[in-house]
Amino acid sequence: MKVSPLLRWETMLAVVVVLEFVLFSNISPYFLSVDTLSDASFNFTERALVALPLALLIIAGEIDISVAAIIALASVAMGLGAAHGVGTPGLVLLGLGTGLAAGMINGALVTVGRVPSIVATIGTMTLFRGAAYAVLGDRVLKDYPASFAAFGQGYFAGPVSNELVLFAVFAVLFAVFLHRTRWGRSIYAIGANPVASRFAGVAVNRYRFALFALTGLFSGLAAVLLTSRLGSTRPSIAQGWELEIISIVILGGVSVWGGKGSIPGVVLAALVFGLVTFGLGLMNIPGIVMSIFIGLLLILVVAVPALLNRR
Repeated sequence: MKVSPLLRWETMLAVVVVLEFVLFSNISPYFLSVDTLSDASFNFTERALVALPLALLIIAGEIDISVAAIIALASVAMGLGAAHGVGTPGLVLLGLGTGLAAGMINGALVTVGRVPSIVATIGTMTLFRGAAYAVLGDRVLKDYPASFAAFGQGYFAGPVSNELVLFAVFAVLFAVFLHRTRWGRSIYAIGANPVASRFAGVAVNRYRFALFALTGLFSGLAAVLLTSRLGSTRPSIAQGWELEIISIVILGGVSVWGGKGSIPGVVLAALVFGLVTFGLGLMNIPGIVMSIFIGLLLILVVAVPALLNRR
């Protein structure tokens, strides 16, 4: 059945974005400032970059809980590299390479080891975060070269940050890939029915492995941007981000059972999430209250479609 454009999930998310602008601009006189909105973009771009490949993975019927731990491990690798005099290009390669290797480990566990993805990535989440703590302990690494700050603190033009431009470019590329290519259609088919996809000649495990590796690579990219923005590495970096990134993906309309979802929905959900957390921050709402809100939001977006489908 064809759904009216006005009733589509993406349309409702766009309405929520507009309502957030109206609400927070009335609550805080600083909200509509160009500089304030520029700062707000830092609130979601790193998480949203990881949400793009994770959306593809969840549409394919899998999940990766270890993304935040991969960010921590990649940041530690870069911190150790910086402490030994590695330059900025080498540090970026270290971050991306560590993320890619971690993603490939997850992919191998699921496709070769046949471990359910939620079990495999809960295990690697503990492994990667534990390795970060084992290497650093309570230390903080901050010997980064000055040029490294350009990734997380630089601006492309005026108030538009490099991070925001990077996210916009990758959002377009992911949208084209998922919605306009044969590979994108295969990902939907795998999520809807992996057995039928195999009989149709789709290399299901090859797709799954590639999507885990891609999610790891983008977790490494998020580690580069976050570490550059903070100018330091500690093992607790990005703690709890896995819940927030998964919340963005599911809030964007991606089905936790696979086979459904869109990149425009994920982009709008990232905007909704970023504006909510930034607006609550402007109102001096404590972080623990925000965590409760995010948890309730995740339950809501999962439970409501399930209840509606039972009717």
